[in-house]
Amino acid sequence: MSQTNFNGTGEQEKALRECIAKHKSERGCLMPILHEAQEIYGYLPAEVQQVIAEELNIPLSEVYGVATFYTQFSLQPKGKHRISVCLGTACYVKGSDKILAAVERELRISCGECTPDGRFSIDSCRCVGACGLAPVMIVDDDVYGRLTEKDVPEILEKYMQD
Repeated sequence: MSQTNFNGTGEQEKALRECIAKHKSERGCLMPILHEAQEIYGYLPAEVQQVIAEELNIPLSEVYGVATFYTQFSLQPKGKHRISVCLGTACYVKGSDKILAAVERELRISCGECTPDGRFSIDSCRCVGACGLAPVMIVDDDVYGRLTEKDVPEILEKYMQD
């Protein structure tokens, strides 16, 4: 997995500390704080987890444990264009693993990573409910179905321009 450099701003840190102060006295405050922190930063870098742990006076391992247990949290930044390749049964049987490999080759990153320029990130999912279109890939809100490896470069090219 690629190592990312944290580039948080003072404005983001101020918003994070305000969020923590707002929820700190609530029972079970860690989840809402993590949700808001991810909204502020787009993901939950180690530096943000450290601030949360210190401000709540809890071990960093507890913050990390919650952040890694729930799938809605990400420890890696997400790209401007988010790609998700379905690896559910119908898609996998029809070759979605090859689609994922083609996306990884084209972007030169692995599943779960973000391109260095921040333009793309790749994830996989288990089912998008479009089994009749298998194999399926979603880019942002656009669904692409009945894909072959040859379709991947042309699809990605559409998103390279903006």
